[in-house]
Formats: sequence, C-alpha cells, structure tokens
Amino acid sequence: MKNLYSIITVVFISGSLFLSGQESESLKAQKTQGKYLGLSTPVRDLPQIHDESSMIYYNDEAKVRKNRVRPSYVDSTALPIQYDPLMKGKGMAVKMHGEVNLLQNFDGMNGSFPPDPSGAVSNDYYVQAVNTAYRIYNLDGTPATGIIQLSNLWPGSSNSGDPIVLWDRHAERFVVTQFQTGSNEILLAVSETSDPTGAYHLYAFSFPSFPDYPKYSVWSDGYYMTSNTSSKAAVAFERDKMLVGDPTASMISLDLPFLFSGYGFKSVLPADADGDLPPYGTPISMFLFQDDAWSNGIQNDHIKILKMEVDWDTPSNSSITVDQEINTAPFNSVFTNSWDDIEQKGTSQKLDAIASVFNYRAQYLKWPGYNTVLLCKVVNLDGQMTAGIRWYELRQDTDNMDWEIHQEGTYSINDGNSRFLGSIAMDYNGHIGMGYSVSGPTEYAGLAATGRFADDPLGEFTFSETWAQKGLSYQTTANRFGDYSHMSLSPNGQEFWYTGEYIGYASSRKTRIFSFNLQSQLDIDAEDKTKAPTLTLMQDDEFIIVNGLNLPSSKEFYVDLFDINGKQISAHKKAVVNGELKTKFDKSGLSNGVYMVRIGKENFMRVEKIVLYK
Repeated sequence: MKNLYSIITVVFISGSLFLSGQESESLKAQKTQGKYLGLSTPVRDLPQIHDESSMIYYNDEAKVRKNRVRPSYVDSTALPIQYDPLMKGKGMAVKMHGEVNLLQNFDGMNGSFPPDPSGAVSNDYYVQAVNTAYRIYNLDGTPATGIIQLSNLWPGSSNSGDPIVLWDRHAERFVVTQFQTGSNEILLAVSETSDPTGAYHLYAFSFPSFPDYPKYSVWSDGYYMTSNTSSKAAVAFERDKMLVGDPTASMISLDLPFLFSGYGFKSVLPADADGDLPPYGTPISMFLFQDDAWSNGIQNDHIKILKMEVDWDTPSNSSITVDQEINTAPFNSVFTNSWDDIEQKGTSQKLDAIASVFNYRAQYLKWPGYNTVLLCKVVNLDGQMTAGIRWYELRQDTDNMDWEIHQEGTYSINDGNSRFLGSIAMDYNGHIGMGYSVSGPTEYAGLAATGRFADDPLGEFTFSETWAQKGLSYQTTANRFGDYSHMSLSPNGQEFWYTGEYIGYASSRKTRIFSFNLQSQLDIDAEDKTKAPTLTLMQDDEFIIVNGLNLPSSKEFYVDLFDINGKQISAHKKAVVNGELKTKFDKSGLSNGVYMVRIGKENFMRVEKIVLYK
C-alpha cells in the first residue's frame, strides 16, 4: 500500500494515462444554445395548493434508477478489513458540548416517492423543492405561498423530478431546476429579482442522453451541473446571460474523463461557492471518491478531483481533466447491489443508503489565505451494514493550487443505529454543521444534526446528536429513501438551514426543515446583540470606508475589496485593536456597480456588499 495521505496529480484521457496530451474526440467541448422559454407568470399568481392532503405527488424519477449501478466488492483484501479506523472507541462520538439549539424546525412538503428534498435560504425566504413541487416559506416557518407543481413553473413541462434549489448570493437570485425524462432536458428557472414569489427567466437545455441525478453549483463563470449519464455529464450554463433573461444563453458540456471500468454510479460534485466567488475564469474543482474494494486497479481509497475550465469565447479551449488523487484513511463504501442497506425498527424492509457517491453539496468557501471544501458520504462501519458518515475538510492555499486534507473523520454513535444521507457545511466562523438521517433496530427513520466549533479537536463532531424529528413509523413496500438532503448557509454566513426526509405515521413520506446557529452557542454574550461582530461600509466622494466592531483580536486582519465576479481589486492588512478595525479603499478608477468587502483571518470572516456611486 502507498502512503495513505500522499497526493498524486495525474491526467486521465479516454482510459489511458497521460502526463500531457491532447483531448480525444469524446472529450471535446460542445457549446449548445438553450431554449429560452420566456419570463414566467409570477409565482404568487400560479395555481397553488394549500391543503396538502389534496396534492397528488407523482413523478418519473423512479423510472431511471437502473442508471445508478453500484460498484461491488472485487478485492476482498481491501482496507479496512472490518471496522472503520476513524470510529472512536468503535463508534462512540466525542461529546464536548450539549445539543445543537434549533432555531426553526417545521414540516416541509411530503413529496413523491422518494421526495428528494432540496432547499436554499435568502435574507427573507426559504425555498424548498421536492419531487414534484416547491413552496416558499418565510424565515419563521410560515408559508409565503401554497404548494406549486414544478410543471406549472415551466409551461408544457411534466413533473419529472430531481429538483434542486440554489440561492445565488452574489446576484441575489434563486435558481430552481428539474429534469425531463421524456425529452432528456434540464429545466432551469432564475428569479427575476431576489423575491422568489415573483417571475423567473425560464430555460430548457437538451442532452444526448438522459441527465440523471443532476447536481448543481454556483461559480463565477457559470452555473455548473454534473449528472449520472454516459455523455456530456459535466456542464456549465451561461450564468451571466441567464441572470438577465438573455435568449442566447448557452451551455458548454464535456464528457467525464475515463475513471475506471467498474464505476457505475457517475455522480461527481462540483464546488458550490458559498462565500466570495473565485476570480472569473478560475477552474472549478469537482469531487468523487474511489474505494480500493471496487477494483484491483485501485490501490488505495482516495478522493479524485477533476478540474474543469470553460472558455465562453473559444469553447474548444474548454477542458476537464483528472487533476488530483488524495489518499484518505481507509473506508468501506460497499453496501448491497439491491439497495437493501439500512435497517429500520420494526420491519425487515431496508432503506437505500445512497452509497458510492458524495452527498450533496461540495460547499466551497474562499477565506483570507486559503479556500475550503466540505464533503461527506456514507460508509459501512463494521462490514455488517451499520452506516456512519465519513466527512472531510479540504484546504487549498490559493486558487489553482493542490487540495489537501485538513481534517477527516467518521461520525457514528455506538447504539447499533445507522447515520447516513448527510449534508455538511461550514459557517463564516469556521464552525461546521451537519444534518443527516438516522435509522436502525431501535429507531424509525428520522432526522438529526450535530456540529463542531472551529477550535475543537480535528476530525471530531463535538455536539451531542440533536433530534430535529424522530421517525414515527417504518417504511414499507420498497427501499427508496431520500436520494439526497441539502444543507444551505444563510447569506450572512451564520445560520445553517437543512432539509431531509423522515417517515411519518402509517409509513407516510415526510420532510423537515430546520436551522441552527453555532456561533450563538459559543458567544457568552450572544443575547447582547451589541457584542456581535459587525462590518459596516460607507462611502463618500473619494473612498469606501470600512468599520469593524467587536472583532476577534489579531495583529493581522485581511481586508479585501472584490468586484461582483470575484476579482480582487485591492487588499489591506490591518491590526484589530480593542475589537475595532478601520480602513478605506480609494474609489478612483472604479466604475459604478456592486462590490464586496471581506474582512477576516483563519476561521473568521464577514462579507458585505456595497453599491458604488460617484
């Protein structure tokens, strides 16, 4: 075996290993113009259902499950032999803190089978989508709209499913998506304003084969998507044009590089920018993992990182390559090929663990001095189908440099129950929150959360498991469950918002939405809002004036000015004295428009927008 933590940088092209070489025909970029469907009717004026018991959920998503072929055991000598090496005391989670204090905790929509819940939060709203509908909530959990069928947003479409909701915090727009099984299309809707109850710019993009299990992200030069398909599985949509309803908006699509012959479930996660955007044109990283049990050709368990570069002016210059392989602590990602994986209380019917893929999302944050990505996946803890969650924080010193593992851990509790279908994110204080499903011999399928503070021991979730919703009965007749959950971060970088599935009474499908703020549990004076760190921006005729209050002490605090596309305009280093920071940026040479100011250091940052005028 090789060094478990070595980093290998390689490029795979069409099944062969090249240190450098030309793309094959199959990997060449293809630019395709989408179909602009116009500006929608405002959502508040679409047909709405207020009594969910009258809602008939039906979608086509279950028809495509045959595409999600799992790798199986090939190498019986693969590590680990039995127990996951990162389980502490064979499964006992570390508890340094109490429970997570949930702020909001309410039922979302029920959804089809499975509901596939997704959701995103803005300053004023939370938008949830399930198979086959979506709904807008106020931040106190009260509905802002009724239930709206996805097919009503795109006239003439069907409720096919796999919806994802994004909040593009940089443009302050919601993005709602779904696929179309009959026409091999991806449908996208981009809100005209920050109000999700208003109108949306509607687009349809066609693919040569069905784009199953699509996963999306926000990046500076596009909305990116990957899908579980045989061709054109990595895509960039022309974000700049879609934001303004330009009918010429296009996509650039590429085939994935050859991975290996036994890789069946082709789900790759693109980095999703939750803070400052990287500079326009920065290649996007995409993440998957490979288990040494899947193939004798895989020598070590590792994370594989693809790099995709898009050139909108000369699409043929666009490319996707395998950029890195990062060996990890050994893990076992193999469950059953029948998807009968996770035990439920009171029944022999098992649930699908959604194994062999990273769970949605790959959250990307750009910090002063480094970048982070958060990832998680389900692992087999003991070879007996008890599931836990392996998670990673990757760091990158600067854009385009190699990623390295900063910390990794396996989350589990020694009670015989499984934890799976996690979704993980980091806030602007470096704290990490994770929501996930729990099911096993003593628990019906429910939802829980945990977290860790930035300064806690690496590789450990240190909050007690906190139930958002206990399962109320077991699921019968089939193993389909969830397919994914979704943790999003509020625009201020402080609150985590999560949605996932649980089983209600009489085997009913239910979803839950909950939020929490870890920083508020760390602050001794959290109730005194005057003690909270603040960043205030003002301007006069000559300068952008930056004032920070109640900041952590530091001899060097970074203060950066960016344009809306992530380009760094100017940078200062200032000391924080008695919690205060003052500096300013010269406005001369800057055009009118939206700019971002970020202050921060390791494990702390605040970002504010300012609209420049002269």
